[in-house]
Amino acid sequence: MASKSGEISAVIEEGCKFEGNLSFDGVARISGIVNGSIFSNDTVIISDAAVINADINANIIIISGTVKGNIRAASRVEIIKPARFEGTITSPSLIVEEGVIFHGTTKMRDKK
Repeated sequence: MASKSGEISAVIEEGCKFEGNLSFDGVARISGIVNGSIFSNDTVIISDAAVINADINANIIIISGTVKGNIRAASRVEIIKPARFEGTITSPSLIVEEGVIFHGTTKMRDKK
């Protein structure tokens, strides 16, 4: 069953821990701990409580938790306070809110 644009189709709640490769069809919200890799053809939302040690590949990535890894977004990346990020971001658009802790590099590229 396909989700409507913007509807969350998968949730990993706070208190959950996952190790391995996660793949979502649609919008995913992660509040738990993930070690490995994350893929979505839509949006990945990393909530405040999340601790992510993974590479993330999605259309849109919104981070307000802790992420260590390389992320690649087809459209944009938004990093929102109180986020902590360490790694490399490849995206045509990057928004970093004041107060975010950012240790890494960015590679800006055109949308495909």
